[in-house]
Amino acid sequence: MPSGTHLIAKDEQAIPWLAFIHVPDAKHTKNRLHLDLQPDDQQAEVERLTALGATHIDVGQPADAPWVVLADPEGNEFCVLPPRRP
Repeated sequence: MPSGTHLIAKDEQAIPWLAFIHVPDAKHTKNRLHLDLQPDDQQAEVERLTALGATHIDVGQPADAPWVVLADPEGNEFCVLPPRRP
């Protein structure tokens, strides 16, 4: 795996997995891909992601939205959803 790559998966052989690869280019437009993450514990995941450098952002979501909108350190937006109900 290239240096600067971060993998979201149980391990490198797990399927599916998602890799984030650092590129030197600056963000110029709206995201072409929007990710919605749905962890088992939304609050714990938001805390983990903000500790890694994500920031809360306002993209026009309602104040009572059940999802949390974050941006990675390069400004790419994504949402952290509440867990699925059984």
